[in-house]
Parts: sequence; C-alpha cells; structure tokens
Amino acid sequence: MLETIAFAAFAFVTLASALGVVLLEDPWHSALMLGVALMSIAVHFVMLAAEFVAMMQILVYVGGVLVLITFAVMLTQREEPASEEVVQA
Repeated sequence: MLETIAFAAFAFVTLASALGVVLLEDPWHSALMLGVALMSIAVHFVMLAAEFVAMMQILVYVGGVLVLITFAVMLTQREEPASEEVVQA
C-alpha cells in the first residue's frame, strides 16, 4: 500500500514537472523543472530496485545534460537595456 502511494506521488511530481518544462516561459525555470523531472524518474528506478540505473540517470542526465542546458541558457540570455540612463552632455 505504501509503495503504491509513493509511486503515485512521484508519478504526479514527474508529470507536473514535465508540464512545467513545456509550459513555463522562462528558460531557467524550465531547466529547473527538467531537473526535477529527471530526479523523480531516478526515484522510480530506485523503487524498481535498479539503483545502478538510478545513479547513472543522476550522473549522466542531471549532472551532465542539465549543466549543459544551464550553460546554454546563461550564454544565450539577452542583457536588458539599462533603464532610463541619464545622458549628460
């Protein structure tokens, strides 16, 4: 019974964060939601007694792919123009 409740809870977290990846407009928040989705999938692997696959999920996807996405987001964000700069002659 407890396993079913835990599975349902992490399934909800996985689906909610996957929807957050698609629906959020800010790429930084979308990348964070991707990290949450990947971590909750790793929890599903632990529940299936596949600890090695769960650790590879965390190391490869969360550790590698998410860091790569974070760098891409940081490098491609536009700088906002300074607000109402006073030009002195």
